[in-house]
Amino acid sequence: MRLLVFPMMLLIAACATAGPAEYGPADAKGFGYTEQRIESDRYRIAYQGSGGMPPEMVEDYALRRAAELALANGYDWFRVTGRSIDREERGGVSVGTGFGTSSYGRRSSVGVGVGADLGKVGAQEFFIARMDVLFGAGEAPDEGDAYDARSVLNNLAGPQPYHYEEE
Repeated sequence: MRLLVFPMMLLIAACATAGPAEYGPADAKGFGYTEQRIESDRYRIAYQGSGGMPPEMVEDYALRRAAELALANGYDWFRVTGRSIDREERGGVSVGTGFGTSSYGRRSSVGVGVGADLGKVGAQEFFIARMDVLFGAGEAPDEGDAYDARSVLNNLAGPQPYHYEEE
């Protein structure tokens, strides 16, 4: 049994080291951005991060896409009218331990078992940021969750020095 556990742990560790995906449209695995035009000046944007991407980075990529869409459609700013970040765990192997005894005989059968779930090993967290945005022209309003599209692109378009510490 020990001969099987060690190679499985190595395989899980190798799979768990995948880093953040490049910024871009959703790929075949679904990592990246998608958008849906709701009205002429309103979009719903989602960014699905790959394993290893912290939620802040996933949300920044969704904001970046909103800024790109605003400028591509002739607008100067956008307001986030709704947002959410969801987390899911994928992959990994459930590990447990157990102990059981039984007697089998002519007269009776008795069984006793004890088990413990040790959780998943090698699972990765994936985050998806969703936001509804409303575009506008001119100067961005001061109130609300409004962003200047050019400023967002200037600040979020290049490689970012994200430092993610696991708890």
